[in-house]
Amino acid sequence: MSTPYILVLYYSRNGSTNEMARQIARGIEQGGLEARLRTVPAVSSECEAVAADIPAEGALYASLDDLKNCAGLALGSPTRFGNMAAPLKYFLDGTSNLWLTGALVGKPAGVFTSTASLHGGQETTLLSMMMPLLHHGMLITGLPYSETSLLNTTGGGTPYGPSHHAGADGKRKLDEHEVALCRALGQRLATTALRLENTRG
Repeated sequence: MSTPYILVLYYSRNGSTNEMARQIARGIEQGGLEARLRTVPAVSSECEAVAADIPAEGALYASLDDLKNCAGLALGSPTRFGNMAAPLKYFLDGTSNLWLTGALVGKPAGVFTSTASLHGGQETTLLSMMMPLLHHGMLITGLPYSETSLLNTTGGGTPYGPSHHAGADGKRKLDEHEVALCRALGQRLATTALRLENTRG
């Protein structure tokens, strides 16, 4: 049997969501599990446009097997008018077979996002990513207020999941509270997945 891992599945255009994914992966590893970083290709309106099988840089593209075999999931997207980005939704729309077989039922999941403006739809984007995960029967792990960064953040951070305020030019780096919340979600997913595995044994 393969080593249990948490899938960190995300889409990123300007790098902020990618950096959040890397911080969540560190939290997962601190929590005792392997993190598997995966992304999705951009969606094109041109029918003949085809993405290469392997991206030029960064994480590999996700397969349905990556999702099917994970012990838990962290799902991330930049905000698009208060919703997840189309490439991530396109990938999720292709997971019907996993839904039919109940492959994700009972596995922990969390969500994260990055926005250009401080009140640019962080919470609605997080909620939009939760909906398909709930349909799959996953267990949503948010962030409790025992994470003191939720009380001190002046950038991103919500009880629904980590968020980041990237600024209008997309160049604002993650601050200490945003980093702490990303790592906290990763640890929470890892420890929850381990506890669930132990109860199934």
